[in-house]
Amino acid sequence: MASSRERLNQTLNHIEPEEVVVDMGATPITGINANALDRLRKALGLEERKVKINEPLQLLGEVEEDVRQALHLDCVEISTGMNMFGFSNEGRKPWTMQSGLEVDVPAAFHTTVDGTGRTYLYPQGDLSVPPSGMMPKGGFFFDNITRGNIEFDEDTNSAKEDFKDDFAVITEKQLKELERQCSYYYSNTEYGIVYSGAIASIGDFAIVPGPSVKHPKGIRNLPDFMMAHHICPDYIHEVFEMQVETGLKNAELIRQACGDKIQAVYISGTDFGTQNGPFMSLDSFREFYKPYYKRINDWVHKNTNWKTFYHTCGAVMSFLPDFYEAGMDILNPVQLSAKGMDGKKLKEEWGDKFVFWGGGIDTQHTLPFGTPEEVYREVTQRLELFSKGGGFVFNTTHNIQSPTSAENMMAMFQAVRDFKNRR
Repeated sequence: MASSRERLNQTLNHIEPEEVVVDMGATPITGINANALDRLRKALGLEERKVKINEPLQLLGEVEEDVRQALHLDCVEISTGMNMFGFSNEGRKPWTMQSGLEVDVPAAFHTTVDGTGRTYLYPQGDLSVPPSGMMPKGGFFFDNITRGNIEFDEDTNSAKEDFKDDFAVITEKQLKELERQCSYYYSNTEYGIVYSGAIASIGDFAIVPGPSVKHPKGIRNLPDFMMAHHICPDYIHEVFEMQVETGLKNAELIRQACGDKIQAVYISGTDFGTQNGPFMSLDSFREFYKPYYKRINDWVHKNTNWKTFYHTCGAVMSFLPDFYEAGMDILNPVQLSAKGMDGKKLKEEWGDKFVFWGGGIDTQHTLPFGTPEEVYREVTQRLELFSKGGGFVFNTTHNIQSPTSAENMMAMFQAVRDFKNRR
């Protein structure tokens, strides 16, 4: 039997492996909410321990080795350990989620709660500045808070000045940690290795508000940012140019630290689709996004053997020719519930061009709200559809959400095991 790493390599090169590759937790968009992870650990009969939060915005839990072993997962992440709020995941302390679950959070994870029950999270863990994240009472994750300039003046605002604190080059300390992680997993395990830090999420709505910046400036309101593509396009190009330049510097540093021990690298989490259609016209994508993505992908393909991993939710079928021309290798989350995202058509027309990483089950409806029988049936159907000919990594359609029952998660993994065993 080929190792997980060998099977991931086959999958990424559109060779059908002996067993389908399975991921949970190798990226911040293929993970699991801490509440759901705690239920899953209990259902698996694993040692009782507090779940570690490794992605504060979505309150994702760290998938540890005992979970990987129990579920026969194939992929691990390596990262700098920096999160979207600009502080390190180093150091640990207890924190109680709104569900009552006590979890382990980074030392710099500082929150306050107001009189209505809203919970606030702070950039770089600094309680002396306005919060950059808010979770409503009864919520399951944080939303960004829009800060920055209330009014934008094209004559006085400079993108280079406004966004100078948003994009950082990897530090020597972070690079050594990357090298340590990569060397450990490569030499001591057979897992497939994925770099999970988004190298250049150009225009990503999770990044535009500046959750890691203490005093953001410029266009931070998302509707205004989208309008700026047409009102002041040079400003948007300046922001994206800065982001790509930093991304390319970081890509080179990652290459120096890890080389081709990495198999896939997460480039961007920018969503181009809504439930019912694209976020923007193809003309806008071709002007503002495609050239920058192509620069990054061209560098990766010229200098490494990595495959480029892109996350974009929603109805993006009409964008696929341009995604392919831009050099995207891996598409996630493969949201078949969005308009026009027909799985059969995706596999037939694009299955030899893109690796579909996700789409294994609907996380909006079936996984959290269906019966275990419905979960089992949908997972089996998706595996039968996407696994033929390779180019498919089984993962849910985006992260497993907080309300998901242990019974449904166990039904999902049982379907995966049964599918493997019958082949």
